[in-house]
Amino acid sequence: MTKKRVLFLCTHNSARSQMAEGLLRAAGGDRFEAFSAGTEATHVRPQAIQAMREIGVDISGQESKTLERYLHEPFDAVITVCDDANEACPVFFGAKERLHWSFPDPSKALGSPEERLALYRGVRDAIRARIEADLFMTLAPAT
Repeated sequence: MTKKRVLFLCTHNSARSQMAEGLLRAAGGDRFEAFSAGTEATHVRPQAIQAMREIGVDISGQESKTLERYLHEPFDAVITVCDDANEACPVFFGAKERLHWSFPDPSKALGSPEERLALYRGVRDAIRARIEADLFMTLAPAT
């Protein structure tokens, strides 16, 4: 079986798209190749790394990348995970499908460190649910 190639895009490639890449790689590694990028590159946020570590997924080795490196690659799906990236996203001619999943930006969370981390956890869990519902069931059903 050929693995499905999925690219997650966000503005800074620092949290949502990084978590999505890590979740898909961990849970669907036998069926998917996961990638992430941003309209700008920054760094992977420590809170995203911590939220993922809590569920046994290590994204500490992932790096923030710009989407230009992927513009001419083939993908089964290109998924924007924030509204800004959805609006700024160029056309990916090699993508079979382009989807938009809107998640709140956890880096804009206010409050104590624990309150901010709670938002990262919530976004992580929402992304995981969407991957399970939309990708596992439609792009690459279990064999």
